Amino acid sequence: MDGKARAGDVTGGAPPLRTSPPEAERPLDTGTSGTLIRPRREALGEYVAALESGWSPANVAGDAVVRAHLAAIGRDADAFLESLHDPEARGAPIALPDGTNVPRLPGYTRWIWDGGFCGAVHFRWQPGTAALPSHVLGHVGYAVVPWKRGRGHARRALALLLPEARAVGLPHVDLTTDPENIASQRVILAQGGYLVERFRKDAAYGGQEGLLFRIPL
Repeated sequence: MDGKARAGDVTGGAPPLRTSPPEAERPLDTGTSGTLIRPRREALGEYVAALESGWSPANVAGDAVVRAHLAAIGRDADAFLESLHDPEARGAPIALPDGTNVPRLPGYTRWIWDGGFCGAVHFRWQPGTAALPSHVLGHVGYAVVPWKRGRGHARRALALLLPEARAVGLPHVDLTTDPENIASQRVILAQGGYLVERFRKDAAYGGQEGLLFRIPL
């Protein structure tokens, strides 16, 4: 699941950016209730196992992302983990599915954890505005591993991330789904989201149809 923004400027100015959300610094939870953690060494083995099973943290160009992440972890695991937390957009440009390179936005990834690895949720934004470039499919994207779906992990992960979106000054977050992805649509609607429009994705993503949802903050 991903999202696409069609929004105007944030009013009132953005508060100071919290680069280390409280959820990111808590010890690994051994309970069954889902939480968000900053990617770290203690959980990396389970992340690698999920990748090797064929699961991808991305819904676009998923296989390529799996290969890239496994290669990066093999080269330098610590550098890979650091790359998943980039609120100042210091990383390299992003390669789109058609090979185009575009500037990186501020953003970070959190892993969904219930005593074990459940999936990933991604957050990105443009400072001072709720708008996103047309090639960015939304402020938030998430993916849950197949063997832990149907347990409410995506719904809880999105709920936990929304205060962080509010903390960087966003008045809302925009997300997209494919029209047939009913499960993701239910996750968004459960957090107060609503359908804004049908749209065509950029040519870099094949120009396919998507649904744009918005969650007010």
